[in-house]
Amino acid sequence: MKKPELLLPAGSLERMKTAFLYGAEAVYCGTPSMSLRAKSQFTLEEVKEGVELAKKLGKKVYLTLNLFAHNKDLEKLPEFVTTLREIQPHGVIVADPAIFIYLRENAPELNLHASTQSSITSWKSVEFWEKLGAKMAVLAREVSIPDMKIIKEKCPNIKIETFIHGSMCMSYSGRCLLSNFLANRGANQGKCAHCCRWLYKLHIKLKDGTLKEIEINENNKDLFEFLIEEEHRPGDLLEIIETESRANILNSKDLCLLPKLPEFINSQIDCLKVEGRNKTQYYVALIAKTYRKAIDDYIENPENWKAENYLDELYSVSNRGFSLAFANGNLEQYANNYDSTKSTSEYEFVGCVTNVNNNGIEFVVKNKIIKNDKIIFISPKGENIEIELEKLIDIDNNEFNEINSGLEKIINIPFEFFKGFSKEKIVELLPVLTIAKKKKDLSEVDKARINLDKESYKIEMDCGSKEKYDELEKILLEKLKQ
Repeated sequence: MKKPELLLPAGSLERMKTAFLYGAEAVYCGTPSMSLRAKSQFTLEEVKEGVELAKKLGKKVYLTLNLFAHNKDLEKLPEFVTTLREIQPHGVIVADPAIFIYLRENAPELNLHASTQSSITSWKSVEFWEKLGAKMAVLAREVSIPDMKIIKEKCPNIKIETFIHGSMCMSYSGRCLLSNFLANRGANQGKCAHCCRWLYKLHIKLKDGTLKEIEINENNKDLFEFLIEEEHRPGDLLEIIETESRANILNSKDLCLLPKLPEFINSQIDCLKVEGRNKTQYYVALIAKTYRKAIDDYIENPENWKAENYLDELYSVSNRGFSLAFANGNLEQYANNYDSTKSTSEYEFVGCVTNVNNNGIEFVVKNKIIKNDKIIFISPKGENIEIELEKLIDIDNNEFNEINSGLEKIINIPFEFFKGFSKEKIVELLPVLTIAKKKKDLSEVDKARINLDKESYKIEMDCGSKEKYDELEKILLEKLKQ
């Protein structure tokens, strides 16, 4: 049984190191000017450092050059190619065929990958990119697992990569013009404004040209629904949803295909990719560790593997609710979240280990902590470790009752706080960059939202109840009114 490569996003050098620490075999990254993440924190010097680190660790770095080039972008290509040839990444992810050919002609030694932005949805498309010289084809998120199997069978001589986790775009493989139209920010240039997740309101226009807002309230909400009919499908009425509070009609939930890992592995998919170059170090660590363990456990003991053993850890990372999306073919109604675009979870990032000294762990605080808080260290080398912060003392020996977020204050956590662990064991289990989390104080609305999202995900996995979903939806709507 072949083990697929686990590929994590790296929006900064720190996140790259974190991904490697928590089990990723490869990362993808890029500089703001030449990839689809304008907020990337990488400089070219840091990219060089990251590639050198990866080679020492036996890991891989794939660089993204996956924008659709305008004339102004072409001017940067010669310098960028010179840099690529100098640092020799393990692969370069490209979407624009013209840039692909330019790289092939001017840097023939580079391994080129066809980006998901190329909207690869069939084995013929894969074959096309293979003939151009691609070593890896990144499939569009719209490709089902049965179709992936066909692609892999038809194209055995090129590696196949697919997304398994992260945010989803309402547009085809991210090729969207909505952001250009509403915000003058090109999604295909790395500047998406996420207009699909904005709040939209219904209005009507009277014959005299007057615009009227449609008010939905307690007195009229059950009197009508808003429906549209497409001319070639008479009688097939499609609902336009607006509640008393909001209408997020294009807001997709987040992709989570962990339950489908056995199918990916048995289909010989070469690389499993996680979305999120703008996500936090906390996200990178927890997602990498969870998928790393899930993959390794299945390879070792497929008969006793159960997806539910890993989902709680994934839910501790902020999300919009999970969906299997197109994995089974057609998208279900549960893949959208009409009530909220907010990402939430029952836990939050507390901080990470920056150093180990003779007295304990030096720890940089990323979110508010209070004396006697219980925090959970996510060990990259073993089980999680929970401790109570009996004191809050910084490295200058100042004591606090609480430390607010944003200060980046470094505290010292004595070894004696780790009950039942020797100093040597703590040093082994909690290396530099180990992250920690703690329980959040959630609102009643957030609790109801999470419960509803979990049930919708269970329904997609054929182990949930539509009746329970309806009950939980009523509870959420009641909480939203309060």
